[in-house]
Amino acid sequence: MFGLSLLVSGLAWWLGLYLLARDPRKPLLWWAGAGMIGYSAAVVAPNPVLLAVPALAWTGAVLLLARPELIRWWLFALLPFFAASFFVPWVVLLPLAAATVLAIRKRAYFSLVGVMFGLSAGAFLLGLLPDAITLPSLGIDVVVFGVLVAVTDAVEEGEAIRADMLRSLVISAFTAVLFGSQVIFFGGPDLLVFTTVAAAIAVQVLANPLASVVDRLAVPSVAAERAELRDAAEALPKRRPLVTEDAAEFARLTRKALSHYGDLGKLVASPLIALTDDGPPLDRAAQLKSMLLASIQRLKPVDGDFGTSDEWRYYNAVYFYYVKGIRPYSVRTKREDLDAEDRRALQWFVTQVPERTLHNWQNAAARLVAADLMAGVGST
Repeated sequence: MFGLSLLVSGLAWWLGLYLLARDPRKPLLWWAGAGMIGYSAAVVAPNPVLLAVPALAWTGAVLLLARPELIRWWLFALLPFFAASFFVPWVVLLPLAAATVLAIRKRAYFSLVGVMFGLSAGAFLLGLLPDAITLPSLGIDVVVFGVLVAVTDAVEEGEAIRADMLRSLVISAFTAVLFGSQVIFFGGPDLLVFTTVAAAIAVQVLANPLASVVDRLAVPSVAAERAELRDAAEALPKRRPLVTEDAAEFARLTRKALSHYGDLGKLVASPLIALTDDGPPLDRAAQLKSMLLASIQRLKPVDGDFGTSDEWRYYNAVYFYYVKGIRPYSVRTKREDLDAEDRRALQWFVTQVPERTLHNWQNAAARLVAADLMAGVGST
């Protein structure tokens, strides 16, 4: 069973790191990735406490998908449930079962995976079957859950997923086999095989962020340019065809492109890149950025440079937030670097515009920008 455990552990480790590397800023990917990594550790060192990690982490992931307003309460409950797992291991299945029930109406497929995982985990925690059978069998649920999270995130981002995921899996598997087989061939201990495989996979999946760290330390003068080139190369397999017949989907993709306005590497993966002329990926991303700016500028009223009336709200919502990079509700906003117009806009956002209202204005503005882009497509 060693080979099966190694395969399942390595697959879960890869999938967990892959989710984290997709976008470290997304809580959903953190919750799901932590669950994958926790399960991988449980396969190597079977322990009820380690198995509590995926159960508790995936509870958070399912809540984010089905009832995100409850995630704050789950953050408070997380530590007590984990502490209780030291004494009553199966208690961690209770919040997962509750989250699974909540997800039935909105995310039925995640509920099904939650039931599958709960049954298998219950069999392990209650000792109904040998560990050598129950832990590897959980791998099916782990893979299905991880793939569903990755696909859900890709759909939200307007990206393709199959080519990028397959590429990452093939490269990781190759390096894992290359280095892990050497340890096995020379008779190394089982734990060394697991750790060697884990290190080989991590180096491949995290190659881009690791290279960014090294660049910032070794060649800081060109670190940003090198990171942009790497991001563009990584984004190419994620691009999917653009369908212009669906106005709602086109508007959603425009909204997503606006959110990546300052990141050419992200814009390379946008389906809206199909609106640009043929050329190198970064040149096309820069052209798309110019097209978005031109459409945003057409939202600007003609009376003055800045205003706060109703006719200004859509322009202000996207121009100052995305083009100028002002984040009115973030403590990271550097207020001392703003010019007079930016300071007026920031003051107006903070004192007059609730965050939810700004979000709604941005959605409406994205639809207007999308309509403008569509009009440009129709005229060519």
